[in-house]
Amino acid sequence: MRTTSRERNQQDRRSSAGRSGRQARRAAVAFAAVGALALTGCGGEDKPGDGKATGSASGAPKPPADTLQLPKLDGEKLQVIAVWTGPEGENFKKVLKEFENRTGATVSYVPTQDAMLTYLGSKISGGTPPDVALLQQPGALKQAVEKKWLKPLDTGTQAQLDKNYTKGWKDIAAVNGTQYGVYYKAANKSLVWYNTKAFENAGATEPKTWPDFLKTAETISQSGVTPVSVGGSDGWTLTDWFENIYLSQAGPEKYDQLAQHKIKWTDPSVKDALTTLAQLFGKDNYLVGGAKGAVGTPFPKSVEQTFTGGDTPKGAMVFEGDFVAVNIGQTKAKLGTDAKVFPFPAVGAKSPVVTGGDVAVALKDTRATKALMTFLASTDAAKISAGAGGFISPNKSLDMSAYPNDTLRDIAKALVGAGDDFRFDMSDQAPQSFGGTPGKGEWKTLQDFLRNPKDIAGTQQKLETDAAAAYKN
Repeated sequence: MRTTSRERNQQDRRSSAGRSGRQARRAAVAFAAVGALALTGCGGEDKPGDGKATGSASGAPKPPADTLQLPKLDGEKLQVIAVWTGPEGENFKKVLKEFENRTGATVSYVPTQDAMLTYLGSKISGGTPPDVALLQQPGALKQAVEKKWLKPLDTGTQAQLDKNYTKGWKDIAAVNGTQYGVYYKAANKSLVWYNTKAFENAGATEPKTWPDFLKTAETISQSGVTPVSVGGSDGWTLTDWFENIYLSQAGPEKYDQLAQHKIKWTDPSVKDALTTLAQLFGKDNYLVGGAKGAVGTPFPKSVEQTFTGGDTPKGAMVFEGDFVAVNIGQTKAKLGTDAKVFPFPAVGAKSPVVTGGDVAVALKDTRATKALMTFLASTDAAKISAGAGGFISPNKSLDMSAYPNDTLRDIAKALVGAGDDFRFDMSDQAPQSFGGTPGKGEWKTLQDFLRNPKDIAGTQQKLETDAAAAYKN
């Protein structure tokens, strides 16, 4: 689920002012559709996870004739690693099970920690690399290519990629013009989910701007409910807070420059974004458990405490991507009735559109590995994950009816409708040591900032010191 800044062809392509402006406008228009449509007609929606996987994994005697044809791989064994656990991990296992049923191969799934490169390095040095890994950061993909760990895509996988993905999503998974990955899962990371009862009891309405968001928080606080639940013990959530504010306030050109460390973290634009974020983080009564409690709260708990407790939940709102729907599905709250969503409020002229994602890469050049990569690039695999809920695919060929409810369907439409016009999670583009490692770099510094949001200058300097070391410039 999370973030670092990766140098890549797409970033270079986006750097011109004219194109950046067009991209931001088109993405904003596409995402505005979520605000206008996602919450209409949501009553009676299914909970995430109610969707049924299709094909032989779900009981069908054989896949339909128009599905992807896969080779017979009886006796072949593969290992796949990713960070998904809990419901996300179980949903992904449905995809692997379908691959097993259609090929005869055996696939083992191993969930691992966020510091994926460290784990991969230990497996490779021990002579037991996995067949396929799903990385969370474009920067990690680039570093893995530099270490010569990854295999370029084979022709079959490339054909599925060309058929089902826009140039933007292909570019993120390419290094120096060579395609190494398939973005299996995407995330729209510019969403705020809220407890409708808490809003109704407080007389609060969905805010559209940052000042309105703070006013809404105050209204809810006065009603006796803490406004915002923050999962600060998972540092990636804090990078997402910063990135949404920064993109909306500083604009896409500055965002691209900071993502590539072409401007320093001591830049005045960073000061402005941290000052804005401190308007929330600096109000202990706005955060569940105060700053200390927020730093100690894991992301799943931040969602749980927003959608449990009936009329008096611990928190009224929680910010994060579409994958929040999976965690809501673990509570008794009903998506579209008890739990609704609005776009991240505009700090500048427009609401931000920040995306993230998980990219599948191959570490072996076997027939079975190629078949699995091809399957992950197909609509067949995407349909299973979409139907399970809490999942958004960047696969433009996927029929939107695969999603189990209107909320996820409209979020997916907005993402696909934006085409190549989006901004990828900044921390996911960075070297992993800065933007993607627990207890280090941006994650650690923003946790310290949450504890002491008055120290803006010190936060900037620490971020710049760590970024300079990671980018080696």
